Amino acid sequence: MKILNLYACLGGNRYKWGDDHDITAVELDPELARMYQERFPNDTVIVKDAHQYLLDHYKEFDFIWSSPPCPTHSRIQTSLKDRDTFIPYYPDMKLYEEILFLEQFFKGKYCIENVIPYYKPLITGIKRDRHLYWTNFNLPNQLSSRSGKIGGNDEVKRLCEFHDYDFYKYKGTQRIDKIARNLVDYEAGKTILDTVMGIKRKEDVLQTELFQ
Repeated sequence: MKILNLYACLGGNRYKWGDDHDITAVELDPELARMYQERFPNDTVIVKDAHQYLLDHYKEFDFIWSSPPCPTHSRIQTSLKDRDTFIPYYPDMKLYEEILFLEQFFKGKYCIENVIPYYKPLITGIKRDRHLYWTNFNLPNQLSSRSGKIGGNDEVKRLCEFHDYDFYKYKGTQRIDKIARNLVDYEAGKTILDTVMGIKRKEDVLQTELFQ
């Protein structure tokens, strides 16, 4: 199956996908892209704007995963609003642009993942744990049996253990704690891809039966 992994970061969602698929990862940060390629040498890694890449190449893939940047949607926006140093931001509408675009124009399966926002979602998503998902297929009720390690003391160290990866290797310009928080739980990523593969197998069987 041809898979497009947008805003790939270090491939939290991709970690348990194996190497049986043709995976293209798009990441804008060159250092993260380099580390992703080191982690997943069989993938094609492209350093470009994922939002534009989706528009230009969506027809080439069977399954698309997108995790657009979440800080402008996060509930931390409202928790910090009374602080003197707080700088408010408009919610980044690329999230909803991609949901609407894939819903209307993409013929394969897709999954868009983001945080539960501080506002009522403009397009209803599916809540699982601390995240919302927008898909064109049914998600299992439980995506992971693991519990998150966000916040508190030694956060990055605990996230290194959680994701089985040394985030301290990152030498780019972003904060390491931000990068570590951005990774999707790999059990959730595996469960979602397994669900897509199960649907695809059923569709293949049905198509075969129709032409027998």
